[in-house]
Amino acid sequence: MKQLPNLVTLLNLLFGATAIVFILQPGESIVNYNGEEWKVYLPEKIQWGAILIFFAAVADFFDGFVARLVKADSEMGKQLDSLADVVSFGVAPGMILWQLLRIAFAYEETGLETPIGWMLPALLVPAAAAWRLARFNIDPEQSYGFKGVPAPAAGLFIASLPLIAFYDYLGLQALLVNKWVLYGIIASISYLMVSKLPLMALKFKTFTIREQWDKLLLVLAALLTALFFQWLAVPVVFILYIVLSLATQKKST
Repeated sequence: MKQLPNLVTLLNLLFGATAIVFILQPGESIVNYNGEEWKVYLPEKIQWGAILIFFAAVADFFDGFVARLVKADSEMGKQLDSLADVVSFGVAPGMILWQLLRIAFAYEETGLETPIGWMLPALLVPAAAAWRLARFNIDPEQSYGFKGVPAPAAGLFIASLPLIAFYDYLGLQALLVNKWVLYGIIASISYLMVSKLPLMALKFKTFTIREQWDKLLLVLAALLTALFFQWLAVPVVFILYIVLSLATQKKST
């Protein structure tokens, strides 16, 4: 029973590794309608890769829950959790951005000849995630608050992008296969992870509305936006999470 939480953590890792396999499968196509409109068709494998990152997040949540349930918290579990998170919420999302950049450049006249160096910025995301997780492991002050955006939150934000593009919510597909928008996302997410911005952790010290209103508001917003906006809810809640955290000026404790 003592190893059960670690097995759940390994499930997180397996989901992340499998996601990478799906994400790296080629197959996207760009179709020109009547010489006027271009539309990208993302292969379903990329969508499954993105969904597997969400499965990894579920496993990441439950490993801590199981550890507390069987009273099997350990230093090994802490390190294993971070190693799994680097893969699932660092490397896999980085590969999604790599593929979206490839598609963005494919729109251009000589896009298929684009040097690999133009895609390398996507690797800043796994590097930032590794930095963020390593700093978290040696910082005892992040129990009920975070310094910088947690890697899982950043990873889920990025995982939602190909799903939003696939269903073309609000016509956002063209925006999400624009190289400058993608570079902006890479820079912003990487900065948010390595920053020391005081952000809330979704752990409830008490259940009184007065003391936990910000967390309860975030949960309510997540439910409502998911109901009406489906995958588009993920970036909406992500932005709200940062705004609420900064507005309430919660310090990590």
